[in-house]
Amino acid sequence: MPSPSPTIEPPHGPENPPTTRRALVRDSWAVGAATGVYGLSFGAVSVASGLSTLQTCLLSLVMFTGASQFAFVGVVASGASPFSGAASALLLGTRNTFYGIGLAPRLALRPARRALAAHVVIDESSAMAVTRPDTASVRTAFWHTGGSVFLLWNLATLCGALAGDALGDPRTFGLDAAVGAAFLALLWPRLGTATNRRVALVAAIVAITLVPATPAGVPVLVAGSVALLVGLLSPEEQR
Repeated sequence: MPSPSPTIEPPHGPENPPTTRRALVRDSWAVGAATGVYGLSFGAVSVASGLSTLQTCLLSLVMFTGASQFAFVGVVASGASPFSGAASALLLGTRNTFYGIGLAPRLALRPARRALAAHVVIDESSAMAVTRPDTASVRTAFWHTGGSVFLLWNLATLCGALAGDALGDPRTFGLDAAVGAAFLALLWPRLGTATNRRVALVAAIVAITLVPATPAGVPVLVAGSVALLVGLLSPEEQR
């Protein structure tokens, strides 16, 4: 897992001046803080589901994709085998593969760093990086967001696992709302056109409709498929 700063290359460039870079780093760590603190919830839920503190921390270190982690402990807690839990987690993590395909040419990393980068290809790092106008900005947003989420998520997981029952239900603290707020902040600049607003509205309606009837994570996958379908069917000039 990357330490956030040393892995960035190059530090500055003609299209990524220091003032812009500082603002980007600040925003990336703000997203990391909002998302990482939700690891408290995962740590507490995982221990309450029967996993040990060590197993809980290993899941955050190795799996490191929140939705898949919650799916895994949820399936295991229901009495299913760890293989069923792993299959559910793998299904939910499939979206990260598509993120990676889109990010690879933008990051333009050397082969030795691609494996390292693959571990922090998550919703937040992808959303922060994909809209940047040049390679230096893409790398800055990607490494700082991915690194901050990884660092804070794992620290919060450890705290949540150690606190266990004493923490109670973390949702009572509104931590789940922080994650949603961070995603809304990432989405907002992309709603500048009527087409994007319509796609976002339809995807939101689809996701909300599916929430009561499908397992966690499925509404997000289906809503994302709606946006992908609209993009494929739209005329080239409207994309």
